[in-house]
Amino acid sequence: MATTTASATTTSPKLWAPGDWNALFGFGTNILVNLLVLTGLLQFVLKMPTQLIYGRILPALGLMMALSTGYYAWLAWKLARETGRDDVCALPSGISVPHMFVVTFVIMLPIATMTGDPVKGWEAGLVWVFFQSFILMIGGFIAPYIRKITPRAALLGTLAGVSIAFISMRPALEIFLTPAIGLVCLAIILVSWFGGIRYPRGIPAGLVAIAFGLVIAWGSALVGLDVGGLSLAKLGAAFSNFGFSLPVPAFDHVFSGFTYLGIILVTAIPFGIYDLVEAMDNVESAEAAGDHYPTTQVLTADGVVSLIGCLMGNPFINAVYIGHPGWKAMGGRIGYSAATGLIVIVLCWFGIVALLLALIPIVAISPILLYIGMLIGAQAFQTTPRSHAPAIVLAVTPHLAAWAKVQIDGALGAAGTNAAAVGIDKMANMGVLYHGLELMGGGAILSGLVLGAIAVFVIERQFLQAAAFAAAGAVLTYFGLMHGEAIGIGRGLGVTPSISLAYAMVAGFLWYCGKNLAAESGAKTMTTEPRATLEPAE
Repeated sequence: MATTTASATTTSPKLWAPGDWNALFGFGTNILVNLLVLTGLLQFVLKMPTQLIYGRILPALGLMMALSTGYYAWLAWKLARETGRDDVCALPSGISVPHMFVVTFVIMLPIATMTGDPVKGWEAGLVWVFFQSFILMIGGFIAPYIRKITPRAALLGTLAGVSIAFISMRPALEIFLTPAIGLVCLAIILVSWFGGIRYPRGIPAGLVAIAFGLVIAWGSALVGLDVGGLSLAKLGAAFSNFGFSLPVPAFDHVFSGFTYLGIILVTAIPFGIYDLVEAMDNVESAEAAGDHYPTTQVLTADGVVSLIGCLMGNPFINAVYIGHPGWKAMGGRIGYSAATGLIVIVLCWFGIVALLLALIPIVAISPILLYIGMLIGAQAFQTTPRSHAPAIVLAVTPHLAAWAKVQIDGALGAAGTNAAAVGIDKMANMGVLYHGLELMGGGAILSGLVLGAIAVFVIERQFLQAAAFAAAGAVLTYFGLMHGEAIGIGRGLGVTPSISLAYAMVAGFLWYCGKNLAAESGAKTMTTEPRATLEPAE
């Protein structure tokens, strides 16, 4: 036994495995999609100068991602060396997708519109990430204790909600908007990654799907059809963004953004807490797949690399991604993570992202994101007791509410109006409970975690633990971190006092149930009469 241990701690793990090619194309295309979407937001929504996007923001983002993916590759190498295993998979990481939209539409766009200067919006985004980074670094020392007391079904259940609503739905809709590419590419992905079919010469399924999408999109463009939305004119214009740009310190811009501190803190604090929970969920997901990573090291690393990226000019935060089990199932190990970071540096520092925006049909990449969403949603049910399935469903519901609200807000915004102008009561009369979506979906990841944990402990008849989570729900709701979109400090009765009070009442009721159960259990030990009421329901 001693010999095995010594071998495990001295043998250097392989930095590249054959399955890393699959994971590289899968994870790499995931990152590519995010880069393309992010660049589109900067260019077409925020109207930022091209030089700022390709000369400052993307080079800083590339540096941040290279540091992040390199660190997680090293962490996987270290775990593989310590355990002697050859199946350790690195944690995936990159730009936080939910935050990408939040910092764009809640921070940068309003300030850019108010000042008439997109650079001011960029500076406000830098300050937002600045504060988020420190919340992550400090929270990293608290997160392991939260993870220890929270049921896996609650952690993975709220993660499943994110995967279903915000990872799976959009690519699924895109697939059916362009089925000639999307649906066929989905079949190409599924038969390989779920069905085990190998393509000739071991070509990765992700590459096969993208190649098929390229052939169909460009073939249709050459014959005058528009399947995929590509054109030679767009491709030619993209070459103008070629060049080499290194990241440059942006300290002055960071401190200029402190002018908007009041607006920034309203979202920076709750989303910092969101990051803590999301990272815990993803570490739990990796552990369920067999790889144990220290939560504190993960969160601290996210905070540090985000801070470096921010100080160099990147207004988007880094996060550990959902999807570790998916990349591991493809055969991904250590190398795919570091290789992705190097590729991102090349894309961002040489201005190639603009070219890719014009070259690859996004719908060819959508099936890969849908696959990851399917896998993570399924994991919540597959790696927890069957009796906890109702708790997982409950944990998913806040995310469905948040997704529905985003869709409604987007539709009304496109029509030049909003829910208040249309009338909340009128919408309710038509069966659209907008205010209910607003309340249920606010702080969805925390709401899902708390509701899921309460349900798990009730199922297990551990009512005192359930009461503790209900009490936590009351406090979080009072301050607007759940079921609200603003921090409630200084607001008297809190953001949503009726929901906060309801959670407190639930906590009291569950506490009573727990005390009563303890009393009955004590009485049971003093008599030979069985008490059927104490047996868990089938």
